Parts: sequence; structure tokens; C-alpha cells
Amino acid sequence: MDPELPDIPRRRREDLPPKRLRKGMYILPSLFTTANIALGYYAILQVTHGTPQDPSHFDNAAKAIGIAVLADGLDGRIARITHTASDFGRELDSLADVVTFGVAPALLAWMWGFRQLPSFLGSSELTGKMIQLGAIASFLFLIAGASRLARFNITTNPQPSNPGRPGKKYFVGMPIPAAAGVIAAVVHFSAGDPISSLWSCVTWMLIIVAAGYLMVSTWRFYSFKDIDLRARQPFRVIVLFGLLFAGLWFFSQWLLFIAALGYMASGVIWRLQWVFRRKRNPPPPPYQEASQVL
Repeated sequence: MDPELPDIPRRRREDLPPKRLRKGMYILPSLFTTANIALGYYAILQVTHGTPQDPSHFDNAAKAIGIAVLADGLDGRIARITHTASDFGRELDSLADVVTFGVAPALLAWMWGFRQLPSFLGSSELTGKMIQLGAIASFLFLIAGASRLARFNITTNPQPSNPGRPGKKYFVGMPIPAAAGVIAAVVHFSAGDPISSLWSCVTWMLIIVAAGYLMVSTWRFYSFKDIDLRARQPFRVIVLFGLLFAGLWFFSQWLLFIAALGYMASGVIWRLQWVFRRKRNPPPPPYQEASQVL
């Protein structure tokens, strides 16, 4: 280097010109994400039209959220199978989840479970308080879902507080589509008929709050990501899928209700097993040197 030339410092990273955004997007996974948003918007429209005299709108909103859960699971798998995953797709999917699995089920939970309440025992004041508490519980569900998505986007290696090796086999916290599926399954189980008793209203509020808490928890939930759709499967798997589709067609209310609440309870059961296991097998005492013992 010529000593007479001035020493030019290296350009810092923030001084470099910004990286140009790549134009375009992958069509196939984005179509499923767009369908996800459309179903969430349709569910919101149906909720606003629901009344005790015409509860079918609530049921239609629940069905739309349930179909969106399926679409949300397919877009990620299709992106991985076709090698079309991108940062744009992940961000679009997160925004779609906030609308379809956050705003839509929160509004459905409030309108179906609280807004249509009759006056309990002629007490309009008690009814008003339950409507207000239901609005708070629904908002907690929404903010918990948004927080869970934000944590999922920034976390590279989440660690569950349950036993077992962390990995793609488990989610850390209940995913927001599953929580929205719980809301939709309960509403669909009742065929859209709004809640009309005080105890049912209190139970519904506890379910909403529990679903919100499980989303922001660090408890372990099965992810189904270890199922390889491209690998060869036994022939009986086809029969099981056929039985599943037949059950959804003829007994969708009972089947979805049991599946949604069962998945919600699975994280609680794994957590309780870990707590009881720790009590039966306490950790060994800390090591102490012989000089300290003597």
C-alpha cells in the first residue's frame, strides 16, 4: 500500500446501499394463504349477521375458521415440499393468522357466547357485567394469539418446559390455529345456538382464557410435522383417511369437538406428567467437596 495515499476506512454495514427487494412471490403457497385470509374475512361477516333467531351464521363462521385451519396447515407443507418458502410468505402467513385465527374467533367467541345473552333472572345488570367480562376474555385471547405469533417469528430454537427433546415434533405453546379451532369446534357443536345460561357462560369464559394462556405458555404440544407425506405409507393409512373423512361428513360436530378439546388437553396432560415425575424423582443434591463436608 502506498504510504502517501490516505487511509480509506472500510464502509460500515449501515452505510451500504439497502438491499433491493425481490419482486414477485410464489403463487402456490400464497394462494392457500390468501384463502386463509378470505375465510377469516368471511367468518367476520357471518358473525356480524348472527342472531339467536338465525344462529346459522355463527355456525357458518365456525366452519370457515375450521376450513382455514386446514388451509393454514397446507400452505406451509406445500412451501416446504415445493421448495418455495420465503420470508415474504412467512410474514404474510403471520398476518393472515392474526386476522383468521385471532380477530375472527375472538369476535365469534364474544358474539356467540356473551353478546346474545338473555337477562339472567330478570337482572339486566348481571347480563351487562357478563358481556363486559366476555369482551375482556375475548380480547385476552386475541392479544395472546398475536403475542404467540410474534414470539414464534423471533425465536430460532424454542425450548419447551415439558420433558423431551425439543425439535420439530413439538410446538412450544399451543399454536393459534389450534386455539381458534377450539372456539370454532365448540360453536359448531352447538350448531350455532348462542349460550343462554349463566353456568354455560362462565364455562365458556374459562375455556377462552385457558386457550389464551396455553398459547403464550411454554408447554409442549404435538406438531404433526414428523409425518412425511412424501414417504411410502401402509395401505391401512388410506382406510384411516377414508374413515376420517366419513366421520367429518356425518359426525363433524362430535368429532371436531372431541379432537379440539383433546388436543387442548394434551398439553396440560404432558405438563402434569412432568410435574408428577419430578416429584417422584427429585434431582440429586448438588455436589460438595470432601473438605467442605468434613
